[in-house]
Amino acid sequence: MMGDGFFLQSTNSGSKENPKKTNVNNKKKKKKRGGSKKKLTTEQTIAYKCVSEWVFLGQSSLGSAASSVAVDDDFGVVMTRSKFSEKLVFELHSHSICSDGFLSPTKLVERAHQNGVKVLALTDHDTMSGIPEALEAARRFGIKIIPGVEISTIFSPRGEAGSEEPVHILAYYSSCGPTRFEELEKFLANIRDGRYLRAKNIVSKLNKLKLPLKWEHVARIAGNGVAPGRLHVARAMVEAGHVENLKQAFARYLYDGGPAYSTGSEPVAEEAVKMICETGGVAVLAHPWALKNPVTIIRRLKDAGLHGIEVFRSDGKLAAYSDLADAYNLVKLGGSDYHGRGGHSESDLGSVNLSVLAVHEFLKVARPIWFSAIRDILENYAEDPSELNLERIMKFGKTKICKGSSPFSCRNNLIDLYLSSWLTTEERHNTEFDAIKLKLSRVSINQGDIQSPTSK
Repeated sequence: MMGDGFFLQSTNSGSKENPKKTNVNNKKKKKKRGGSKKKLTTEQTIAYKCVSEWVFLGQSSLGSAASSVAVDDDFGVVMTRSKFSEKLVFELHSHSICSDGFLSPTKLVERAHQNGVKVLALTDHDTMSGIPEALEAARRFGIKIIPGVEISTIFSPRGEAGSEEPVHILAYYSSCGPTRFEELEKFLANIRDGRYLRAKNIVSKLNKLKLPLKWEHVARIAGNGVAPGRLHVARAMVEAGHVENLKQAFARYLYDGGPAYSTGSEPVAEEAVKMICETGGVAVLAHPWALKNPVTIIRRLKDAGLHGIEVFRSDGKLAAYSDLADAYNLVKLGGSDYHGRGGHSESDLGSVNLSVLAVHEFLKVARPIWFSAIRDILENYAEDPSELNLERIMKFGKTKICKGSSPFSCRNNLIDLYLSSWLTTEERHNTEFDAIKLKLSRVSINQGDIQSPTSK
């Protein structure tokens, strides 16, 4: 038999087919090709409704998740959303040129949009400097940005079996960013300073291994103001002709404990988890499959406040780490860890298939944490409505409304702006936020100077 029935009329077969039989075959083939959609369980239905509600908060023109309507949204994109037809793709692990990625935050967001991503967490190493640019780009595509960071740490066994090893902790924050931002930034800046020292030590070790490399070469690749990492050194090694590709650079010289490996000023892993928790973030262990002693590390980090671990990759769920997540009551997450290197060996943005149930569990843990963080940040602003405090908040949210005017002219919209894009109507109708609004309404402006709320 030549080809499938759908293409029979365009072949050069000398035989004639029975039209009725062909039509039957066509229907069967079409049905098979389209597949049969599995009916969602009650649990999946509830999860989808909750997740989609949060994803599209602040985009009122899109309607409810259960509606069936074509609309032209604020971003100029015509979208048709029928009940449960929208695929909600979350990408929770990505990097830009602000650390060791190859794409700018803008290009990263554009690629995420091309790949159908609805929620993107930018998690550069030890910096959140790319978040504002990512937010600006995301506004054009209707993508929700979760402000994030991947913190470099060291795990010390402290008398337990095993050796010291590097551990990376992902932090996810709300639309207002971290509470106690200066404290977190100082914490991250110390790590970045250590990355400079570490990279110089790596270059020195490579030179001793008869692989001449100049520090200026690595610094140029990293870019102005970017703390260099192993990937920048690896790129310099490729350009210098010492190795054929990045994979070879790591496999031969730069792997953990390798001949050119070096540490910087990374904090203890438990300390980083506590810092994330204390600044209103969700703490998740990144790529646990790379660890030598994952059980001990997960147990200790759970005691420090860890919320979740990466379990899903582009090639599926890793059962061993899923079991560990269950054992320690941790949220199961995953992301592509996209850097934009190119090639078949790298997972693309949105390639990790996170189920709606997994995302729902993540949001059930994250949203109360973010709710409290937003409340604390806005409460602090109501008590001290200074330009500096407002700038801190606007750094991680929608700044467009303040362009062309005094930043203080938008204070009356501040609460609704942030709450409508991050919290549900029910969450916003809260006595604590009503009290904050009342305080802000009493803020007076005299000739551009902000005064504290007047008491009445």
